[in-house]
Amino acid sequence: MRKMLSTWMALVLCGTLGAQEYTPSQGLELPRGHVAPCPTREEAAAAAGRNNRYFTRLDGWNREGGRFTARFTVPFAWANRQVLLHVDHASGDYEVRVNGRAAARNSNGSAPAEYNLTRLVHEGANTLEIELLQPSATAALESWQESPAPMLGDAWLMSPPTMYVRDVLVKNSRARATDDFLTAEVGIVVKTAALNPRTSRIYYELLAPDGTTAAIGHNDMTLDMRREDTLRFLARIPDTLQWNAARPARYTLRLKTRHEGRDVEHLEFHPGFRTAETTANGRLLVNGQPVALRVREVRPDIGTDEIEALRDQGYNTLRLLPGAANESLYDTCDSLGVYLIVTAPVDTRRSGLSRRKGGNPSNDPAWQGAYIERAEAAYHTAKRHPSVIGFALARQSANGINLYETYLHMKRLDETRPFVYPDAEGEWNSDRLLTE
Repeated sequence: MRKMLSTWMALVLCGTLGAQEYTPSQGLELPRGHVAPCPTREEAAAAAGRNNRYFTRLDGWNREGGRFTARFTVPFAWANRQVLLHVDHASGDYEVRVNGRAAARNSNGSAPAEYNLTRLVHEGANTLEIELLQPSATAALESWQESPAPMLGDAWLMSPPTMYVRDVLVKNSRARATDDFLTAEVGIVVKTAALNPRTSRIYYELLAPDGTTAAIGHNDMTLDMRREDTLRFLARIPDTLQWNAARPARYTLRLKTRHEGRDVEHLEFHPGFRTAETTANGRLLVNGQPVALRVREVRPDIGTDEIEALRDQGYNTLRLLPGAANESLYDTCDSLGVYLIVTAPVDTRRSGLSRRKGGNPSNDPAWQGAYIERAEAAYHTAKRHPSVIGFALARQSANGINLYETYLHMKRLDETRPFVYPDAEGEWNSDRLLTE
């Protein structure tokens, strides 16, 4: 019995001092691209992260070790609306508490995440606590950082209506190779948090770069009990206004939600429309034309000046290293016409190449949920941007069952862009993509 107790205590001590057991994320909203509600069309057009009646940045954090706390106010204007928290990134996995109550746990601090706090907050003063878990349970997947200091990225609160635009999707196609236009299908994903059926009217307006109207309309949507559906419309995009590196044309998409005769949110996006696919031999085609990808691997916090300098040196494609990338990076590449390959935050090189038990996490089924979660988050965060022409599943992470399953999972998406794993070494779980 004494020997058994000694063994148990040793295991407990080892688990306390070493890496924790991986725990899946809990309490997160589904991943999506950047969405920020505004009370008027003018504020939506000028938003760029500015505070408004429905959007408040969180500043003035107090930090004690790995615990960050802040006080915030829920105004009367948010009554009968939702309260969402957005955390851009953190230096590791973390837990969220509101007014002393557990709200969520996130096992992927490298990606933006959102949390519905509606049931945990009240009008007036509230307290938010974000605690980074130390030691990090996911350190084995993040070899690019060594014992990182506790850090929290930008965070904000926003209040969409009970029935709101959750995401925007874009799908482009060309019926015939000889066509001088493509058909853009825009999907407006609408979600309701109500327990009873609810009807709202969704307005959309798509403006070409020259300000002319490419599409306009509205649709009444009825959703019941926390459901979501997608409103779709088509637009004809002429060749002269398709997005590419030489001519990064961007449209303006304006959305409005109206409930019971009252406007309850305004949104504005700037999509670019283009096709991107690969041939059987791995050549990338953008708008049906072959593109030679001159690639430079860069850190995800690269600045605009550095991007412009690399473009001037002849690099037209950036492959992002794993880590947290700001939304402004994608916007910069969209506007400059620089292609991006987005890498999921998985880098396990410190674990070596062994596929045996206790070796690299890529071949340990216990980590499979973490691999898929990180690939999905990276995809949904960046999918809307025309500059993103491919996705990488990981970097320097050996190979194994988790990368096989992640590849199959991501290929089930209705997606023509390639999913690659540069270190697959000829195995099947990587699409071909020729680069220079």
